[in-house]
Amino acid sequence: MPATHEVFNQAIPLGDYAAAEDPALLEGLRREGAGWAEAEVREVGDAAGTERVRSWGESANAYPPVLRTHDRYGHRVDEVDYQPAYHVLMEQAVQHGLHAAPWADDRAGAHVARAAKFFLWSQPESGHGCPISMTYAVVPALRHAPELAARYEPLLTSRTYDFGLRPPLSKRGLIAGMSMTEKQGGSDVRANTTRAVPTAEGHHLLTGHKWFTSAPMSDFFLTLAQAPEGLSCFLVPRVLPDGTRNALCVQRLKDKLGNRSNASAELEYDGAVAHLVGEPGRGVPTIIDMVNSTRLDCVIGSAAGMRAAVVHALHHTEHRSAFGSRLAEQPLMRNVLADLALESEAATALMTRLAGAVDRSVRGDEAETAFRRLGVAVGKFWVTKRQPPHAAEALECLGGNGYVEESGMPRLFRDSPLNSIWEGSGNVAALDVLRAMGRSPESVEAVLAELRAASGFDAYFDAALRRLEQTLSDLGEAESRARSVVELMALTLQASLLLRYAPTPVAEAFTASRLGGEWGHVFGTLPGWIDSEAILERARPRR
Repeated sequence: MPATHEVFNQAIPLGDYAAAEDPALLEGLRREGAGWAEAEVREVGDAAGTERVRSWGESANAYPPVLRTHDRYGHRVDEVDYQPAYHVLMEQAVQHGLHAAPWADDRAGAHVARAAKFFLWSQPESGHGCPISMTYAVVPALRHAPELAARYEPLLTSRTYDFGLRPPLSKRGLIAGMSMTEKQGGSDVRANTTRAVPTAEGHHLLTGHKWFTSAPMSDFFLTLAQAPEGLSCFLVPRVLPDGTRNALCVQRLKDKLGNRSNASAELEYDGAVAHLVGEPGRGVPTIIDMVNSTRLDCVIGSAAGMRAAVVHALHHTEHRSAFGSRLAEQPLMRNVLADLALESEAATALMTRLAGAVDRSVRGDEAETAFRRLGVAVGKFWVTKRQPPHAAEALECLGGNGYVEESGMPRLFRDSPLNSIWEGSGNVAALDVLRAMGRSPESVEAVLAELRAASGFDAYFDAALRRLEQTLSDLGEAESRARSVVELMALTLQASLLLRYAPTPVAEAFTASRLGGEWGHVFGTLPGWIDSEAILERARPRR
């Protein structure tokens, strides 16, 4: 070949790395009571950091799901075909207990261990995490119907992935979905028009159209419908006990911006058999238990996306040269990279803290239940909002190479807005924080107690805490200011965690930039005095 075709000054392939060798993650795992799971967390991380698993993610997204409404003979089947790599990712996730397994594990820290594994396994491919997350989240809602929970929960917590439409109770493991929104309502689920008619046999028949149903090949869904008593929650199986398909039609799959490995569908209920979950007329309070658990996973998923972005940006810039030196050695690039790493570490710290609150809450800790109520809503708003600009800046670190599909960065960027939209976009999440403060004043005190534990260490933080306390004491015109209030809560909460648990260079850079005003409006505007090397050393992928 002519010399003009010589390849040089390109980054080498990322190759295999130990994804769990992430100090922010491991420190949080131990701190939140799940150090006993470190060996399995490292096992998941060793797999998640491989080229092989990343290739599964690439394949699952390159060949998205396809809807088959009828079989070759003309029978209505409403099945969705997935690329085989999707099933491999799902199988591994279930085997490692990333789904509902913690609900069958009595060990303290089980939900924290699961969060750490979900964080790692979401980095190479996030789309399949949606049904995994819903299967995790369905259990607390299903427990509002003890008879149904007794039948379904052992199969939801099973570590066997048993794909295919068959009677749920005949399978070795189940995947659950959620179907709430309708075309006329969106997040306003009380505007739902799906009707639920009770039958003499003790179940209901549902008729209506659902606008967004993720993972339509799930074994059953929790859904909302208008019963005679009001909006109620129902369990809708895909297949009935006699093996016949329930009267549930998949009208079409959504052509989505990202999350393309995972199917999202419009469903039509045409007299579909459904079983009441919880009290009639109390559908929203029942299904909100599922929503709140998926919100935690939105925080985890966005933190995972940020971590993946930092890994790719660091790897590329440490192997690519421009203007006489490695990109990662140049002061301005180091500023950008350190800023991205700070955002990632703060998200990881908050994610592990929230997972710890969930774990202790389900074990009866009332103080942690109060913290969880407000903290998860704050985290869902803020961390998911930070991922899209973070992904865009990380992509730019790779320049034109990052704009090419083979780099993996375009998929990361396309996937980044989803978690903010899922089950209530930014405004819904911010307003939910206000509602939580109004309905559960103890949750405000729980968050303030958490923040005050870090007071006295940093002047910027102390000033921000005083601003927050003043803000919370006067919430006039609160609705129009909801985003700014929640943003301040989120930043002070992240800062409090970093001040108490992260190395000083990380904490000081975060408080000076995010709370002290020594920051611009884009990544890469950290003050010049920061110790960028100390920050980046914690963030570098390790072999």
